[in-house]
Amino acid sequence: MKSLFWSAILLQLFETCWSQFPRPCANSEGLRTKECCPVWSGDGSPCGALSGRGFCADVLVSDEPNGPQYPHSGIDDRERWPLAFFNRTCRCAGNYGGFNCGECKFGYWGSNCAEYRESVRRNIMTMSTTEQQKFISYLNLAKNTINPDYVISTGTRAEMGENGETPMFSDINTYDLFVWIHYYVSRDTFLGGPGNVWRDIDFAHESAAFLPWHRVYLLHWEHEIRKITGDFNFTIPYWDWRDAQSCEVCTDNLMGGRNALNPNLISPASVFSSWKVICTQPEEYNNQEALCNATAEGPLLRNPGNHDPNRVPRIPTTADVEFTINLPEYETGPMDRFANNSFRNVLEGFASPETGMAVQGQSTMHNALHVFMNGSMSSVQGSANDPIFLLHHAFIDSIYERWLRTHQPPRSIYPRANAPIGHNDGYYMVPFLPLYRNGDYLLSNKALGYEYAYLLDPGQRFVQEFLTPYLEQAQQIWQWLLGAGILGAVIAALFAVVIVFTRRKWRRNQKRKRASSFGERQPLLQSSSEEGSSSYQTTL
Repeated sequence: MKSLFWSAILLQLFETCWSQFPRPCANSEGLRTKECCPVWSGDGSPCGALSGRGFCADVLVSDEPNGPQYPHSGIDDRERWPLAFFNRTCRCAGNYGGFNCGECKFGYWGSNCAEYRESVRRNIMTMSTTEQQKFISYLNLAKNTINPDYVISTGTRAEMGENGETPMFSDINTYDLFVWIHYYVSRDTFLGGPGNVWRDIDFAHESAAFLPWHRVYLLHWEHEIRKITGDFNFTIPYWDWRDAQSCEVCTDNLMGGRNALNPNLISPASVFSSWKVICTQPEEYNNQEALCNATAEGPLLRNPGNHDPNRVPRIPTTADVEFTINLPEYETGPMDRFANNSFRNVLEGFASPETGMAVQGQSTMHNALHVFMNGSMSSVQGSANDPIFLLHHAFIDSIYERWLRTHQPPRSIYPRANAPIGHNDGYYMVPFLPLYRNGDYLLSNKALGYEYAYLLDPGQRFVQEFLTPYLEQAQQIWQWLLGAGILGAVIAALFAVVIVFTRRKWRRNQKRKRASSFGERQPLLQSSSEEGSSSYQTTL
């Protein structure tokens, strides 16, 4: 726990900026000088140096040896990241962040980034209908909004010329920016010649960085959505899929139902039916020796449950999750997909959540959900095209958080050397710029400004998962409630007036009837008295 505390302190002292590639650096000058230290508009100095927000610094990469999985050197721009592009970037001080230190690090707010705020990620199934629809509208806004701060690379560094005379960058919308990032970090390495690639390489999967990398990835995604919507209370919801028998979120009200005419497509009643995917044709890129340039490649595909049942017999269960969390070792053995009894490898889905042993020909846990979706989400490089990716990875991140709280591991358990390339402790996460070290994010989400609703104490959980949705719904319709109340009061008043008026009229009529009846019967009463007879009326 003490190690986690000091990690948090160091993270606060030198927090860097995010995403790939900062627009001010994506030009010939930036490539020629290999410097990405943009000016902060607040004081007109690079990295906000005049205001003490940060400074331009040399990039020092780790020289620890990598594992044997990747035997090449000097042929992939992601090796020794980010030196192929930049060797000087902004290093932000204190709680400052952003590519020019003009923003705040995760979890901090305010002009001086001094206010800590904890946001809560909630179960999408317990959110109010209004909140669910707002989330979907934000996704669609991101899909249709060119990101103002970042661009993507459409060529390798070598293709851009020795001095950057041919910069190859392109605009991209905010949602697809993150699809492209996920593609870029997991793509194959070009070895020269059509189709000549090295496939056993991935800087964010199949080893130790899988969980820290995706944690930072989701935080960036959340941050960008807040910026384009202005909703700084926004958080990514999660889907708790434990023991599910089907895709519970695959409805037209949520992430899109099944198309009745083509089960591989999304229902036309869902906004996602109009989405186009990018970066889904890795073999074509390999044959052309070209990077994905974010050109639309067709509709979003999904056919949940119609996958190979031998590969994924079922969606993971509560028992699977509990077994995984109880594994004490983060990484073991070769630290790749063949590792046994490794928490990371079981959670990622290359090992059994019943025995802990690596399995071939099957996908478990995290991988199982990707295969189960049977569509765009089932291919690693293009999986982020499906927005269910976000819900799924938020829940995976919560399981990672539960493991950290259960075992409270020291920083030293994260592998410093001999992990597959891109996964050592000191390796900077590809392709974020400037830089985040993998080992820095063996860190509780509390230090990063967010929490999961189902991990709160019972009282807080009740408020977040049950009371809050009702209050949000009431807040949305309070005008209608007020109008209905006023209308109801008016109707009730009118009804009361009618009743009172009717009752008074009825009483007057009754009095008249009694008077009329008494006048007719008086002679009979008198007659009866005179005759000395007794009756009910005379006695009364």
